[in-house]
Amino acid sequence: MTTPKPLYALALVLILTGALPGCATYGKCTSGDCSDDAKMTANIRTQLNQHAELEAPNLIGVQTLNHVVYLTGEVSSGEQRAMAESVSYAAAPGAARVVNSISVTH
Repeated sequence: MTTPKPLYALALVLILTGALPGCATYGKCTSGDCSDDAKMTANIRTQLNQHAELEAPNLIGVQTLNHVVYLTGEVSSGEQRAMAESVSYAAAPGAARVVNSISVTH
């Protein structure tokens, strides 16, 4: 016995309908002052640019969302990864936390 394909389509639609509202809220600032996030990102980027050992070819991306700083990219050592996180905390004292997703390449 086979299940009709429209039933699968309906199930998929119901699942996506429940999941999409979460995706829509990702880009919104819930604290009411998104300018703080932009300032934190700018301050962190300025501080990271002052560390020659964190410049190219080490590429570090910074994004702040609801006072949580997200670091991404690649560096060549664990010390550089830790330094980027430390610099981020120092440059953004209002940050709730720093999520360090920087990978180390050898």
